[in-house]
Amino acid sequence: MKAGTFRNTQWDPVLIISQIVSVQFCVYFTLGLLILTASLLAGETYRLDNVFEYHEIHISDLKGRLIICAFVTNSFLASLFLWCIIRRAKLCLDFSCTFHFFHLLICWHYNSSFPSNISWWLVNAITTTIMCIGGEFLCLKSELKEIPVGYSALNQKSDV
Repeated sequence: MKAGTFRNTQWDPVLIISQIVSVQFCVYFTLGLLILTASLLAGETYRLDNVFEYHEIHISDLKGRLIICAFVTNSFLASLFLWCIIRRAKLCLDFSCTFHFFHLLICWHYNSSFPSNISWWLVNAITTTIMCIGGEFLCLKSELKEIPVGYSALNQKSDV
């Protein structure tokens, strides 16, 4: 490790891939639970379309608004996952954008067309921002905690 650096910055592809997979799993799991709750509240049946169909995100009816609320609420939970899994404030933007990039690819494949709904793009921009800023806030809060130093233990040893 070079002098003056805080952490070892060795590139570990296995760690990065496992963190990406972990974040994807956790975020989609909680998103599925939240959309299931939204579907039950709206009196609709739960379908995978609610997660990946970009036409489902709209404000014209209760179900669409509840799905938007589920996505936004899930972005706050995703911030917690970044804090628990990634634990580095400077990596939160990378992992937030990676999650949403993969979500774009999955939606593109699922719909067999590129998402063209403006509300889908707005919701994803908002959730990316919330996920990133929330994760950075939580990680910075942890990174900036004081490191406890046992002054009393050192003084007791020197007195003996």
